[in-house]
Amino acid sequence: MGGQYRITGDKYPRMRRPRRRGRIALLVTASAAVLGMLGWGTLQLIDVFTGGGEASAVAPKAACATRSPSPGASPAAAKAVPKPGAITVNVLNATTRTGLAKKTADELKKRGFRIGDVGNAPKEYDKKVKGTGILLGPAASLDTSLPVLAAQLPAAERRTDAGRKGAAVDLILGDAFKNLAPEPDADRAVATLTEPKPTATASKRTC
Repeated sequence: MGGQYRITGDKYPRMRRPRRRGRIALLVTASAAVLGMLGWGTLQLIDVFTGGGEASAVAPKAACATRSPSPGASPAAAKAVPKPGAITVNVLNATTRTGLAKKTADELKKRGFRIGDVGNAPKEYDKKVKGTGILLGPAASLDTSLPVLAAQLPAAERRTDAGRKGAAVDLILGDAFKNLAPEPDADRAVATLTEPKPTATASKRTC
């Protein structure tokens, strides 16, 4: 080059901007993006834990609840069971203790039961009943006379014989028998049998 200004030497000035400013601008932009993402994520977590956003959508459904009536709201009719005076009991002794059947029959008679046969148990039961006793009757007695008699001896086993005729039931005394249940306890048990039972009714939705 000619003229008044001449560049001499082998070093020339650089005409481009320093790179440091570009790096700073890039870092500022990246930091702003990261902070924005963190803020958005924080808001999402707050919504999740506080129920924000979806609470208003779920609230109407929560009001559509199912209500069930109280257990005693619709009682069934009282169960029909016979009174002791309408039940004939055969008292049979399957133990080796003499006079046990007679003594037990007398006690049942005082409690209002009719007494049929009193004596030793037949061979199929004699000395073979290890528990307190067996209550035996026709199939129809399962939900009628047997539960009433069972109130006098709760631990006795209940059995029915489909081929049995008549309405009388047997009380077969076993080796573990000692006494009938106390009369007040037996009376309460019989009263429970006649109490009305609550029945389930259809559930109602309050939508």
